[in-house]
Amino acid sequence: MVVLAAVGLFATAACSTGSTGARDAGPAPADQGGGTSVAPDADAASTASPPFQRVDAVRLVQQDPRVSDRVKGDLKPCAADAYPVDTSYGNLTNTGAPDVVVNVLTCGDAVGIGTYVYRRQDDGAYENVFALEEPAVYSAIDRGDLLVTKQRYGKDDPVAYPSGEDVITFRWTGDKFTQHDIVRTEYSKAVDGDLTGPVPVPADE
Repeated sequence: MVVLAAVGLFATAACSTGSTGARDAGPAPADQGGGTSVAPDADAASTASPPFQRVDAVRLVQQDPRVSDRVKGDLKPCAADAYPVDTSYGNLTNTGAPDVVVNVLTCGDAVGIGTYVYRRQDDGAYENVFALEEPAVYSAIDRGDLLVTKQRYGKDDPVAYPSGEDVITFRWTGDKFTQHDIVRTEYSKAVDGDLTGPVPVPADE
């Protein structure tokens, strides 16, 4: 594992500089009823999640030796300084600080080409603890689990119509992620996916 320096105070999202890409819900709206607010007790404060510290996800990927030259070469702005990167923050490795999930996409069709998990160290640096680079891959945080979705393509499948997908659940065990579950879905070619047959023509034409 290679420890990377913590960098930046902002996160880039897929072709958008105005989003952090975080998938976690925000705080509940304040009470509109005008009642008196009550400060949380000590126990509640001690179990509250730490605030998310935004990172420069593009720089994390570009400076990571575990990321291939191919992905780094493809990681270019889609427009101006808007990079095709999604960034999520959440608890995956139980350090007490949010982990960072970074998905690198293509600009044209937003297909994932690499997905990575960075774990914050005590000194504030980030360590790459998960990396997967292949076409049409994307990771998300789901209640403490890492969900990796991989589209599966047949020989003649267009990008918009894969043959199916695998959703793989990984959990942090000891000092690494281990596969916990996998769900495979086969897509029907008869609905929105069969591009080989003729377009139906109404009988009265």
